[in-house]
Amino acid sequence: QVQLVESGGGLVQAGESLRLSCEASGSIFSIATITGWYRQAPGKQRELVATITRDSRTTYADSVKGRFSISRDNAKNTLYLQMNSLKPQDTAVYYCNANILFAGADYWGQGTQVTVSS
Repeated sequence: QVQLVESGGGLVQAGESLRLSCEASGSIFSIATITGWYRQAPGKQRELVATITRDSRTTYADSVKGRFSISRDNAKNTLYLQMNSLKPQDTAVYYCNANILFAGADYWGQGTQVTVSS
């Protein structure tokens, strides 16, 4: 069974940086159609932050463009999210996702808390 485990969250001040990591139990990121990071703030719906396809095309939410960067290391079975110039509105639980369209499989991590103080 595939497991995704996020790490790297924490409490930082506005303007600082964090790098989130998502380690998979197997080689899921090399075969997933699309992988990404989502976040959910208190009282809000989960929203897409950034995605990266199997052929390394990336997309970002408008709110994080120019500040966040998604990357993947297939050899380490790890997905990353580099977050720079953090803002209080980035405060949320961040989740890692891997989707395999041809298998109808969708996997989620347990989430990691990011809190940005002003």
